[in-house]
Amino acid sequence: MKAGWKLSSLIYILIMIAAIAFFSNFLLASQKPNEIDLSQAIRLSQEGKIQKVVIDGDAILLTTTDGKEFKTFKETNTSIYDIKGLNLTGVDIAVKGFSGFNWSGLLVNLLPLVVFGVLLYFLFRQARGANSQALSFGRSRARLFSANTPTVTFNDVAGVEEAKQELQEVVEFLKFREKFQSLGARIPRGVLLVGPPGTGKTLMARAVAGEAGVPFFSISGSEFVEMFVGVGASRVRDLFDQAKRNTPCIVFIDEIDAVGRHRGSGLGGSHDEREQTLNQILTEMDGFDTNVGVIVMAATNRPDILDPALLRPGRFDRRVVIDRPDIVGRTAILKVHSKGKPLSEGVNLEVLAKQTAGFSGADLANLINEAAILAARRGKKVIEMKELEESIDKAIVGLERKSLRISGKEKEIIAYHEAGHALVARMLPNADQPRKISIIPRGRALGYVKPLTEDKYIKTQSYYSDELAVLLGGRFAEELIFNEKSTGAADDIKEATALARRMVTDFGMSDKLGPRTFGDKQEMIFLGREISEQKDYGDKIADLIDAEVTQLIENAYSVTKKTLTNNKAKLIQIAHTLISKETIEAEELDALFNEPLPVLTETVPKV
Repeated sequence: MKAGWKLSSLIYILIMIAAIAFFSNFLLASQKPNEIDLSQAIRLSQEGKIQKVVIDGDAILLTTTDGKEFKTFKETNTSIYDIKGLNLTGVDIAVKGFSGFNWSGLLVNLLPLVVFGVLLYFLFRQARGANSQALSFGRSRARLFSANTPTVTFNDVAGVEEAKQELQEVVEFLKFREKFQSLGARIPRGVLLVGPPGTGKTLMARAVAGEAGVPFFSISGSEFVEMFVGVGASRVRDLFDQAKRNTPCIVFIDEIDAVGRHRGSGLGGSHDEREQTLNQILTEMDGFDTNVGVIVMAATNRPDILDPALLRPGRFDRRVVIDRPDIVGRTAILKVHSKGKPLSEGVNLEVLAKQTAGFSGADLANLINEAAILAARRGKKVIEMKELEESIDKAIVGLERKSLRISGKEKEIIAYHEAGHALVARMLPNADQPRKISIIPRGRALGYVKPLTEDKYIKTQSYYSDELAVLLGGRFAEELIFNEKSTGAADDIKEATALARRMVTDFGMSDKLGPRTFGDKQEMIFLGREISEQKDYGDKIADLIDAEVTQLIENAYSVTKKTLTNNKAKLIQIAHTLISKETIEAEELDALFNEPLPVLTETVPKV
C-alpha cells in the first residue's frame, strides 16, 4: 500500500471526525433546556404546571406537566424551600450530586479544535513535500540495481557470441582494474550497443553488470527531457554524481538517440532542450578520470543520427553490433527461453530456427510464450510442435480468423491463388521453397504460403527475379483457371513493383542504367525518418527507370506464365488438395509434389 494513499485516507477520516464532533456539539446545544427567570418559575409553580424539580448546585431544572424543560438559577447558599412564592406541593424534588469535572463537555468542545489542528499540520506538511518535490525535479530518475540483487549473466544471453567476447573486456576491467592499469591500458569510457529492436541490447548491458558484480544504473534517454529548460542537464549531472559515489559501476542509457541526435537539427533551434542535455552528457563523459571505474553503456537502433561528438574516441569510442541472430543463434535463444517449459519429445528447435529467419531475440521469446499459452488453452500438459508452428504463423501473418465466412467460389479462387505461389516457388531454382500452404484467413491475409527461408546476407539478381515471379504466381493462376482477374493479388503486385524499383534504383540491377543509384533520400535527423526523396535525375532517366521496372515485371510474369502453363495439372491437384484440407504442411507438400500428375481434363472440377 502506498504512503500517499494512507495519508489521504487519514485526512478523510479526520475530516469525518471533525464533522461528527461539530454536528454533535450543535445538536447538544440545540437540546439544552430554555433558561427562564426565577419569577417565571414561581408563576409556573403557582399555576400547578411544574411536575419535577432537579437541583444542580445553583441551577434549578424544571419539568412541566406537558413535558417541557426549563432552567433557572437561585441565589447561592439559598435553599429552594426559602424561595418566596414557590409552590412545591405535589412536585417531585431531586438533588443532583457533584460528579466531578465535566470531561464530556470538555471533549465535545475541544475535539473539533484538535481535529482541525491536526488537519492544518498535514496540510503544511504536504505543502513542504510539494516544495521539496519541486526542488528534486532535476534529480536523476535512473533505477539502481545493486550488486547484491540477483542479476542477469552471460549465460542468459544467447545468439550474440561475438558481442559477449567484445564486452568481456569491460567485465575484466571492472573486476581486475589493476591488471590494465599496470600496463598503462585505458579501457573505453563508453560502449555503444547498436542493433535492431528486440535483439537484446538492454539484456546485454545488464549481463555485463551481472558478470562484473557491480551496481547498474539504468535510464532511458527520454527520461532526461522535460518541458522545462535545463531539467535534462540537471538530471545528467545528478546521474553521474550518483555513479561516481558508487564506483565501480555501469551507467546504461537506453534509446540514447532521444537526446543524442545531431545538434543543429532540432525544430526549436540551436538552444533546444535536447541539445543542452546532450552537451551535458558530452561534458560529463569528458570529465571522467580514466581510472574512475564508471563505464557508460548506451543502446540505439539509429546510430546514423547520433551526433559525431558522441562517437569520437574518449566518449562512445567502442561500438558493439548486436544484430538479429543467425540459425545457430536462434537455436540457442530458443533453448534459453524454453528452459523450465515442458516441451514434447517431438519438438525440434533447429527446425523452428529454420522457419524463423529474421526473428529477433524478443520475437523468439514471444514465440515460446505464445505456444505455451496456446497449449494451456487446449488443456495440454506439454508444448507440442503444432503449437510452436502456429505461433510462428501468428507472428508472421496474424491471428487466425475462424469467424470469417468465405463463399465456396471465393475459397476456390484463394486456393488456386496460393497454389500458384507455391508451385512457382517450387519450380524456380533460386526462390525460397514453400514449407506450408494455407487458405485459413490470418490477419489481413485470406491465405498464405510460408517459405522455408535461409539466412541470406547477399541476395543476387537471379534470386530477386525468381521472387518477382513467385509474387506474380497467384495473379496468373487466377487468370489461367478462371480467365479473370481479381483484387486478391493487389498486395502482391504492390510488393513486386516496389521490389523491381529497388532493383533498378538502389541495387543497380539494370543493364541500361548501369551500376548507380537514383533518388537522394533526405531525412530530418530530428524526426529520424525519411520524409522526402530528392530527384537527382532528369525526365529522360525517369522514363527509362519506369521502362526498366516494367520490363523486370514483364519478364518475371512471362516466367510465371510458362511455369504454370506447363504445370497446369499439378496446379489443379494442389488447389483441390488445399480446398479439401485447407492447410498443407511440409511433409504433405513434398509428397504431393512427388505424386504423378493427374490426367488433365478440358474443364476444371469445381468445389
